[in-house]
Amino acid sequence: MAKAQMPEQASSSCTGYMKKWLLRLTVFYVLYLVYGWLDAIKNRWYVFDPPFLHELAKDAVATHPDNLDAMIQHIVTNLTDTYPASAGVIALNTDSSEWTFSNAGGAMGAMYIIHASITEYLIIFGTPLGTEGHTGLHPADDYFHILHGEQWAFKPGSLEMERYTPGDMHFLPRGTAKQYKMHEGCFALEYARGWIPLMLPFGLADTLTSTLDIPTFIRTARITGREIVNNLLIGKI
Repeated sequence: MAKAQMPEQASSSCTGYMKKWLLRLTVFYVLYLVYGWLDAIKNRWYVFDPPFLHELAKDAVATHPDNLDAMIQHIVTNLTDTYPASAGVIALNTDSSEWTFSNAGGAMGAMYIIHASITEYLIIFGTPLGTEGHTGLHPADDYFHILHGEQWAFKPGSLEMERYTPGDMHFLPRGTAKQYKMHEGCFALEYARGWIPLMLPFGLADTLTSTLDIPTFIRTARITGREIVNNLLIGKI
């Protein structure tokens, strides 16, 4: 027959339990304060200027209509001229042949990562086949500059679709989500600013739970990690 727990033992167990929860709540509160502080100052680490990127995308479309490869080279060349490696401000990936699949939110395409750091990323994303899915709910603002084709979008409560064509920019504010479709075939210059590592689970979850394309997972993680480290080494957060 089990012995009844002594009052002293019960009191000690209760005190230990309360201390554990108090410690957990303290750690959580400290992390919350640190996150709030970092979130308030993260804009000091931004390098890219959204209006500049929008003008660059429009210029690429106007200069090389219907020539996607030339548009991409136009964008990369202008970025390297504006942010030269010798300045040590930001690291860019100029290898435009380094594409990888991207499966996220039910949509599938391919992407070329031009830049990835803790607070910003810049990619070319798209597919010649068309795709559809969920944008994701992100802790970052997203600027989607259409280079080729069309993107359609919809949010609950709207009775008509949003339509974006070459030269247009689809802005998705932090903390919002939409259904989107890259109609038939579409490519875009996508820029996000915010806490990029917190976006990675959305970007990689479909690969781990649906496609099981482990080589793509490894390739994506390797390229993203490499670019983040390259930027950290020059002080770009």
